[in-house]
Amino acid sequence: MVKKILFVLFIISFKSFAQQISAEAFTDSSKYLVGDYINLTVKVFYDEGVTVSNPLLKGLNKNIEIIDINEPILKEENGKQVVEFRYTVSVYDSVDITIDGIPVGYRIGKDTTQQTVLTNPINFSVYTLEVKPDEEIKDVKEPIKIPIDWLSILIYLVIILTAAGLAYFLYKRYKKKYKKEIIEENIPRVPSYITALNSLHQLEEEKLWQKGMVKEYHSRITEIIRRYFEDRFYLPALELTTSEALSRLRERHDTVSILQTTEEFLTNADLVKFAKYNPVPDLNEEMMKQAYTIVERTIPKEKPEREVLANAG
Repeated sequence: MVKKILFVLFIISFKSFAQQISAEAFTDSSKYLVGDYINLTVKVFYDEGVTVSNPLLKGLNKNIEIIDINEPILKEENGKQVVEFRYTVSVYDSVDITIDGIPVGYRIGKDTTQQTVLTNPINFSVYTLEVKPDEEIKDVKEPIKIPIDWLSILIYLVIILTAAGLAYFLYKRYKKKYKKEIIEENIPRVPSYITALNSLHQLEEEKLWQKGMVKEYHSRITEIIRRYFEDRFYLPALELTTSEALSRLRERHDTVSILQTTEEFLTNADLVKFAKYNPVPDLNEEMMKQAYTIVERTIPKEKPEREVLANAG
C-alpha cells in the first residue's frame, strides 16, 4: 500500500514538473530558394522559478548556417512566462531540411542541475530555380520602368543652378577680397606722424580762422591730434573726454614731454567748441604751434624729428 502511494505521488510530481516548461519551434515558410534568409523562432513557455538557457541550434544540421542571432523577447501569455529566441539562418544547397527537435536547457529554482526540453520537429525545403534550356534567357525580374517626372527634374535643375550660382558668387567675392588683401599688404603703411603733419599743413593752407570759420578750425585741428593719438598710442581718443584722454596719456612713459602742451591745447579747443569762446588770432596761431609740437615730440626715436611732408603742396 505504501509503495502504491509513493508511486502515485511520483506520477503527480512528474506531471507537475512536466507542466513547468515547454518549447516550440517554427519557420516563416516551408519552402525557400537557395541562399534565402530563413526566420527561425524558438518559443519557450515556463512558470516562475524556471531559468531558461539559449537553445542549442549549432550543429543540429550541417546544411544550416546561422546568419544572425537577435536579442531574446520576454513577454507573458495565458499566465505563462514566454521567451522568444529569433534566428536568421540560410541554406546554400538544394535539400530537404529536418530538425527532430531543438534542445533548450533550463534549471528549476535553486537547483543547479541543467535539464533539457525539446521543441517540436521542423521541416522545410530549399530548392534552386528551375532551368528550362529551351527558353530564352531572361532576367530574374523585368526591368522597372520609372515614369519621367518633369516637375522633379525642374526642381533638381533649379537647385543645381542655384547652388552653382551661389558657389560662383562666393568664389568671386573671396577672390576679390583676397586680391584686396594682397594689394593692401603690398602698400606700405604711412607712419601716423607723417599723416598728422600732412593734415596740419593742409589745414594751415586752408586758412579757416582767417576766413572767420574759427569753430570749424578748432574742430579740425582737435580731430587731427586726437586721431594721431589713436594711431600712435592706440587710444580711443576720438571717444574720450579731455580729462579721460589726459589721464590715459599720463599712464605712458613716452608722452611725458607733451602732457602740459596737450592739456593747454585740448582745454582751449573745448572752450571754443563748447563755451562759445572767441579766441584772439594769436591763440589760433598758438594752437597750430602746439599741434606741431605734440606730433614732433612723439615721433619714434629711430625716425628723424623733421621729415619732408609728403604731398605738402
